Parts: sequence; C-alpha cells; structure tokens
Amino acid sequence: MLLLALDTATPAVTVALHDGEAVVASSGQVDARRHGELLLPAVDRVLAAAGVKLDAVTGIVVGTGPGPYTGLRVGLMTADTFGLALGVPVYGVCTLDGLAYAADIEKGPFVVATDARRKEVYWATYADSRTRLTGPAVDRPADIAERVAGLPAVGAGALLYPDTFPQAHEPEHVSAAALASLAAEKLAAGEELEEPRPLYLRRPDAQVPKNYKVVTPK
Repeated sequence: MLLLALDTATPAVTVALHDGEAVVASSGQVDARRHGELLLPAVDRVLAAAGVKLDAVTGIVVGTGPGPYTGLRVGLMTADTFGLALGVPVYGVCTLDGLAYAADIEKGPFVVATDARRKEVYWATYADSRTRLTGPAVDRPADIAERVAGLPAVGAGALLYPDTFPQAHEPEHVSAAALASLAAEKLAAGEELEEPRPLYLRRPDAQVPKNYKVVTPK
C-alpha cells in the first residue's frame, strides 16, 4: 500500500505519503489564496523526499471538507485526476475527521471547528479521535454556544472564537499525514471510506447577477 493524501479544504495546503505502516513524507503550507499554485509542487516534494515516482502510488486520499468552494475543489479535482491517470482508487475523508484524528483525544466528547468565514465555523462533535457524533455543519459560533459549552475544541475556527470555545487548542489546521493515517487504519480494518465528494454545506460566494441578460447568437 502506498497512499498519497492531500487536502485543500482549509488555508493549509497539505500533502503526505503513507506506506501502510507509517507516514514516510509530508508537506504543509498555510496560504488561503494559493491552493492551486502550491499543491502540485508539494506533491513533487513529498514524492522526492520518499524516493518514489507517482506511478508507485496505489491509492489517493483526499480531504472532502467542509470548506470554501474554490479551495476545496482544487484538492478534489487533483485527486480525481491522479486516480484516473494512475487507475487507482480515490478515497474521501472528512477534513474535520482528520483534525479529530490528529488531536488524539481518547475520550470525548470534544469539538472540531474550522473557519468558514462570514463569521461562521464548520464544526462537528466527536466521542473520540475516530468517532464522529454529529455534523459536519456550518453555523455562527454564538448560535451553537450552548450546544458546545464545556467541551474541549480543536481547529482554527475554535481558536478564532474563544468566547464560544474557551477550551480551544491545537491542531489548528488539518494535516494530510493525519488523513493518510486515518485512511490506512480504516482500510486495514476492512472499513469503507467515503466517496471523494465535496462537503460544501452552503452555496459558493460567486453568484449570477440578478436580471442577468443572456445574449444568444441569431
């Protein structure tokens, strides 16, 4: 097994390679505006660090979000392209699940929250680092304050709103290393992974203007 994992659902552009036993190479950069520019060079660095070629990969793991439309689709389209070109399966993993796994909390409940912009967070609750209880969902922090009161929290969204998440701590962003490790663990146990489909949770910011006039050739 040689899994190439990547995620662009948060400001972190992150890539990792997992050989079925452990992560053998990884890369991560935080830049919310350069997902498309940074992802493929990161893949090249990870493969070079591991001393393998892309055609040695036996599966692709991709973070499915939730996340902003533009950034999230960069990772998903890249994963789909690699899967088709290599003829290997593409596995989806919820980005929040990757953060929960990296938090390594044996007993919850706890919350994972990422920044959804518009003064909102993408969030979910977990019984432990491998078991999601609710979500994912998108809400204003104040609207869920009672539901998450007293719970530890991880992720950039939790760190951004300390009034709602006073027990927030790192990890701040997801790592492809955690996604790959979680996927490898599930595959080894014979569990099915999600389809690589995006969890947008809301419509994209870009909209067709109202009263838009369509011009067709005569």
